[in-house]
Amino acid sequence: MSATATSPLPGPGTPGTAPGSEVQATSGKPVVWKTPVMLSALGIVAFVFFGLMASDQTAKFGISTGGDFFQLPAVEVPAMAGGIVLSVLMLGLAAYAVYLKTKNRPVPAWLTITFTVLFVAAFLIWVVGGARTPSISLAGLIAGSVTLAVPLVFGSLSGVLCERVGVVNIAIEGQLLGGAFTAAIVASVTQNPFVGLLAAAVAGAVVSMVLAAFSIKYLVNQIIVGVVLNVLVSGLTGFLFSTVMQEDKARFNSPPGLEIVEIPVLSSIPILGPILFKQSVVGYLMYVAVIVVWVGLFKTKWGLRVRAVGEHPQAADTMGIKVNATRFWNVTLGGAIAGIGGSFFTLVAIDSFTKEISGGRGFIALAALIFGRWNPIGAFFAALLFGFADNLQSIVTIIGTPVPSQFMAMLPYLVTVLAVAGLVGRSRPPAASGIPYVKG
Repeated sequence: MSATATSPLPGPGTPGTAPGSEVQATSGKPVVWKTPVMLSALGIVAFVFFGLMASDQTAKFGISTGGDFFQLPAVEVPAMAGGIVLSVLMLGLAAYAVYLKTKNRPVPAWLTITFTVLFVAAFLIWVVGGARTPSISLAGLIAGSVTLAVPLVFGSLSGVLCERVGVVNIAIEGQLLGGAFTAAIVASVTQNPFVGLLAAAVAGAVVSMVLAAFSIKYLVNQIIVGVVLNVLVSGLTGFLFSTVMQEDKARFNSPPGLEIVEIPVLSSIPILGPILFKQSVVGYLMYVAVIVVWVGLFKTKWGLRVRAVGEHPQAADTMGIKVNATRFWNVTLGGAIAGIGGSFFTLVAIDSFTKEISGGRGFIALAALIFGRWNPIGAFFAALLFGFADNLQSIVTIIGTPVPSQFMAMLPYLVTVLAVAGLVGRSRPPAASGIPYVKG
């Protein structure tokens, strides 16, 4: 999916232009003030709300839990003082971004990332400091965020694999939902969660094959096919849930769950232990999938071919690469990965399937894909950010924050809008993304 217009392909220079004029034109492109203006506005908002209007209580963040290998002291921060300090730092970064733009220099990625981290920290201090019980477990917040991000990571990886080969995958929501449904019913019948996990991958691949067949072979608009598939899978799983699963829940909707696997000693390290070494099989597969997809795309011959097809299919075809076959199997692989992510809902998170269990996370995975700049590792961290926002709304409601629960409920979607609309900067999707290829 593209957030910006596709850049034109390089072509021959205009007759009569001097050598090197293309380079001068590139370096002299107009200054875009979107990022500095946005950072400045957010810095002012943080200074007013998180600093001047903050509570006079002290926010307390627990680092260790009772079962950790060693204990770390809790971090205590005065809400008002902490908010003012962090917001002043944000305003300093915003001022530096403005200075860079006046010199016609781009805003570096580290500046935006640092600003985002400071903003999230200031927001967290403000929310916790104003709560009835101004204390939360930071370790629990982060571990829960990673857990909620698992289906988002699988969905965004599916999108990366599809768009890197030139196919827009709007059907991630349907692939997650199909995987969740199939995992539940197959695991229930076989009483084996691993068979259910495998079936979820197959279900996601089948949904992707339909997308690939219509968009690659029959040249149907990829966005329309994706939307139709989402509606189709939603209706089909909803119908089967009502007519099959609810009729005999014990037989068709009682899947055995995947157990949490703890690695001795390592799982007891504060903060990192629960994130890296205390996960379900799906959670461990998430880390493996991110590494394998990144290495495959950027360090192997296969990845070079895939990226060539997504950037310039005509040139790839000239080099002997079967463009449409590469697209078809890549889209199928992406669907299998999304299907595994869908199994998380019914084999790990809860013990049964319900209608619309994916809850729109396929669309948030699309935003994570763009936020992560079509890179597996970038998409992983973007999905973690969305998972953090999703988990935060539950925790702040429990501790009694004055922030309306409705605002916290919409926080993940607000982050999604900001990510798609502005914070991604001028990232560019693969040049041939969404463009069908006809050999001629």
